[in-house]
Amino acid sequence: MRYMLLIYRGEEELARLTDQERHQTINAVHDLMDEWRSTGVLEGAEPLTRTSTATTVRVQNGKSLITDGPFAETREQLAGYYILNCKNQEEAVAYAARIPICGGSNGCVEVRELPGLPARVEETAEAVSASVNG
Repeated sequence: MRYMLLIYRGEEELARLTDQERHQTINAVHDLMDEWRSTGVLEGAEPLTRTSTATTVRVQNGKSLITDGPFAETREQLAGYYILNCKNQEEAVAYAARIPICGGSNGCVEVRELPGLPARVEETAEAVSASVNG
């Protein structure tokens, strides 16, 4: 099963890190990713830019509404993600607990299964009529 590990941490807290703390964290993340790659569990990982670079898009009444910044106002911001291929959620949680960017801080890791897209549904006129007429 595939899992996405979403990394949340306060941007202000990250900005307060010393160069040495930042370098230690970056190296620890690379060490962990190298280990996970060697075992075949890591499928992908990326940091995200600061929320000040985000754009939120909504569609209302057929028109796009564009807003600068993230949708949610929270103490912690989505900082990045990992995609892992694990046996089960328990294993994914064990991997999440090892992510150094959240160790000893107020950050957290959200673990969510990636079920994949469902197969394309071919609708027939009869099926549409049945669902409308219920």
